[in-house]
Amino acid sequence: MQFEQVFLNQFIMLDLFKNYIREHNLFQPNEKVLLGISGGLDSVVMMDLFHRSGYPFAVAHCNFQLRGNDSDEDEKLVRRLAQHYQVQYYGTRFNTGEYARENSISIEMAARDLRYEWFENIREKGDFDWIAVAHHADDSRETFLLNLIRGTGIRGLRGIQPKVGKVIRPLLFANRNDLIQYTIDFQLEFRDDQSNWDTTFLRNKIRHEVLPLLEEMNPSFRESLSETMERLNEAGNLLNSMVERKRAFLVKEIGNQVFIDLEKIRQLSPRQTWLFELLRPYNFKTEVVREISKTFEEGISGKKFFSSTHRLIRDRESLIISPLEEDVSFRRYYIDAGIPHIDSPIELEFSILENTPDFQIPRTNTTACLDLDKLTFPLIIRKWQQGDYFCPLGMKGMKKVSDFFIDRKFSIPQKEASWLLTCGSKIVWIIGHRLDDRFKITAETKKILLIKKNE
Repeated sequence: MQFEQVFLNQFIMLDLFKNYIREHNLFQPNEKVLLGISGGLDSVVMMDLFHRSGYPFAVAHCNFQLRGNDSDEDEKLVRRLAQHYQVQYYGTRFNTGEYARENSISIEMAARDLRYEWFENIREKGDFDWIAVAHHADDSRETFLLNLIRGTGIRGLRGIQPKVGKVIRPLLFANRNDLIQYTIDFQLEFRDDQSNWDTTFLRNKIRHEVLPLLEEMNPSFRESLSETMERLNEAGNLLNSMVERKRAFLVKEIGNQVFIDLEKIRQLSPRQTWLFELLRPYNFKTEVVREISKTFEEGISGKKFFSSTHRLIRDRESLIISPLEEDVSFRRYYIDAGIPHIDSPIELEFSILENTPDFQIPRTNTTACLDLDKLTFPLIIRKWQQGDYFCPLGMKGMKKVSDFFIDRKFSIPQKEASWLLTCGSKIVWIIGHRLDDRFKITAETKKILLIKKNE
């Protein structure tokens, strides 16, 4: 009878496992999956289910070196299991504590970052289709309560998603008790991380104290919470659909910059919520979005805001978003008298011509015609700096480059994207915008240095 019950349990779990994968389209049966295996109960069950289902997989294990001999024993177990199932094993060790200190983040966040970056590296090199991790339904409920305590938007109340990018979570159909029973039925060996019982960690406190207390108040609390999370997930999908439709109307991408129309944003309500959703792909935190929203009342342009990956400028007509890049303000690119080619951030074509009577000066700001004899090599391409002056073509007096930008109504990104061609301390050309009058060609010019800026 006991054997029959075990067989039934195996059939039920395998059936639920396969159905969940199909229903959520996690992967196809012939696709290769890399399993992230810690050696704990959850991941060991996931490995056994993959094996019994006949899905092709390999195993990846991270030793974070945080628990001394226990971490090494976890590693040994996962190696043995990989041999038992006759699958490829990938292993690595991290100095997690040092990484956390260097990046000023928690140990938990450090381990997460290191793990997923390494998993993705193995996935690409090993030609795997997916990375599977062993989060289950109770993990998702704990995440909901954790986010609720810390404060979150609707996405944080949706729990853990079954598929994000190349990461899949095929155990979300099962509760922790289901997995415990599975290891008992099939006598699976696993390692119990004692730190999971330390209630000084908020997640553990929720797991061992808060959830049991809520179940005392409502014995079906876990099921009720899962139903609520599912409804919030559906509401989140509706919100995503609305935001993407609105994004097409509000957002314009030019090169690596994103422009969001200020006047159209003003017409939205609630504005701060819309702003948060529109800026979410660029990793702006809630408090930063709140400050951005305030600028609509203040009417101040030029103010800058930063996320971990992007910068936003509140300009006159738009919010301008660009990725954070290496500071190139100090870079210098030299042009020797021989010219023909330079390695610079802008593409320029050079040619030397005789100044013949029939030569016509191109009437375009993207071409500069310079008197070669007035130039001293090497010429330099650099970024503009505060205090730079030049003599704009057609004028007699000097003008600040910053004032020239203001007169032309340049946005901050346009100013930052501007490069100068200089000769010694003198500006020859604000490239693509205005030539300096001191270097123009005249009737006395013998040779012309013609420079064309390619768009």
